[in-house]
Amino acid sequence: MPGAPAPLRGMRIVDLCRLLPGDFCTWILADLGAEVIKVEDTEAGDYMRWMPPMVGHSGAMFWALNRGKRSVRLNLKDERGRDLFMRLVDTADAVVESFRPGVMDRLGLGWEVLSARNPRLVYCAITGYGQDGPYRLRAGHDLDYISLAGLQGVTGTASGDLAMPGFQVADLGAGGMGGALSVVSALLGRERDPERRGTYLDVSMFDGVAAFIAPHMVARLAGMEEGPARMHLNGHNPCYRLYRARDGRWLALGALEPKFWRAFCEVVERPDLADRAFDPEAIPHVEALFAARDRDDWLRLREGHDILLEPVNSLVEAAEDPHLQARGLLVDAGGAVPQPAPVVRFPERQMADTRVAAHGEDTAAVLRELGLTDAELSELTERGVI
Repeated sequence: MPGAPAPLRGMRIVDLCRLLPGDFCTWILADLGAEVIKVEDTEAGDYMRWMPPMVGHSGAMFWALNRGKRSVRLNLKDERGRDLFMRLVDTADAVVESFRPGVMDRLGLGWEVLSARNPRLVYCAITGYGQDGPYRLRAGHDLDYISLAGLQGVTGTASGDLAMPGFQVADLGAGGMGGALSVVSALLGRERDPERRGTYLDVSMFDGVAAFIAPHMVARLAGMEEGPARMHLNGHNPCYRLYRARDGRWLALGALEPKFWRAFCEVVERPDLADRAFDPEAIPHVEALFAARDRDDWLRLREGHDILLEPVNSLVEAAEDPHLQARGLLVDAGGAVPQPAPVVRFPERQMADTRVAAHGEDTAAVLRELGLTDAELSELTERGVI
């Protein structure tokens, strides 16, 4: 019904994250109606704030993933800063952090300490390799996680050259989306628990990628060939593959099911290929077909035919695509750059708060809510605590 409350309205999330995984996670939670208080250090803040290209007070990617969050500057290495953080946690439903294992414990702000003060607390730790195992303390980035988990080794060209994915699969899919799903699940579980107990969530980006690649890993263990362009869905078959047109532009053919492949063969007047959808030796014949027309010629040819053929768009082309625009997937929020539409969409709800806070913009307001006076705020500022 119109005006229905946001699912997480009334929930307070304390966000200690930097960079993509945690920012993506708490962006989803904010869009779902949670009050997200982003606690940043008193120096540069979230690293994504100063990653180019800069737009106004922060980098463009920061603008995309941090709407609706309140920003508080807090020095957690200072005793007063830690005390203020604890008071903030007393009011929270969840804490999300993305430090390496042990960092929060060394600050005296780990799960055991925080849950003792607030037994209702959901604590989500997003890390590269998880809280245990031989790699738990390793530093890493997306490329490391997808390589170790096997995804990178099957991503590339028919010649065997590897190609890096065009976005951060582990950061956004495993850490960000996985973290948000974990927090929402834990909050729901707490609400159903008569004792309303919180819990600890160990979200590992390596674990998430291992889950993504598991169906292919199982198939390999059962005897399927592996490697770039050697598997059913990474370029091995002519029916499911990328092709270059005469003008050098690319198209994606996804005619995996027999009816779609047959329809493609009819459109290109090649009935001799109709039974060769899964024959790698047919690939050169299909490549020659695509090389005979420009990309736009192919797009006109497909009209009225169900052949699962789409252009490989650049990011600018994707932003201008009429379907993306019709779905409202980029929102003009009146800010410096467009914002992405919420990942979880409810027909009765408008988009969440679109404001993107400058570094520490809400520090005074949030701390006043905890009972601090203007004199105390001035003193803390002079001491570099906030």
